[in-house]
Amino acid sequence: MNIIAAKPINMWRSAAQRGYRSLLACCCVCFCLGLWPGVAAAQDRLPVGAEAPAWSDLLGTDGQPHSLADLQEFDFVVVCFTCNTCPYAIDYEERLIALQQRYAEGTDGQPRVAVVAINANDTPADQMDKMQARATERGFPFAYLRDADQAVAKAYRAVYTPEFFLLDRERKIRYQGALDDKTKADEVSRQFIVEAITALQANREPSTTYEGARGCKIRFPKPKRRED
Repeated sequence: MNIIAAKPINMWRSAAQRGYRSLLACCCVCFCLGLWPGVAAAQDRLPVGAEAPAWSDLLGTDGQPHSLADLQEFDFVVVCFTCNTCPYAIDYEERLIALQQRYAEGTDGQPRVAVVAINANDTPADQMDKMQARATERGFPFAYLRDADQAVAKAYRAVYTPEFFLLDRERKIRYQGALDDKTKADEVSRQFIVEAITALQANREPSTTYEGARGCKIRFPKPKRRED
């Protein structure tokens, strides 16, 4: 009896081990590609209420230089670090477009909101010519800027694409992280940026000021080895 029973037990163990190895391999692939939900340690984030780092003369896909100071007429600014290549960032393009269109005119009591997309990725597919092609193809109704030296991404301590920052009228950071609570658009039940804008417009504090971004890690250049 013991010999007969041992076979299914061993088969179960083998199946469990194969499942564990598959899960481990999947995790390794996600980690290596940077496809992982982001939960930045508090000490690694700019604090809520901090003055937003300004940018100046970032080249846009429209061929013009853009600065944060150019947006003084807007009540809020949504800064999104994104790119051409991350599957998460591509999935969120429709939601970015919808967000800008929602607040396009600032009518019917709606605040005026500027969406600004910034690409800091250091890859050939994220250079300006490819950004211009993407912006034209998708008809982006917002500024799409190239952070060529990655100084703006580093100043915001951005890690993922897409990663969002909401700036208030004083250009202080009032929310940062994910746009919403689900990667799949048809499963979204909370829109953190919209909730924060609505609260601030009503002179209330947002109920959520941080939610970990979901996406790919920004491609910063790898440090060069020292040659002694």
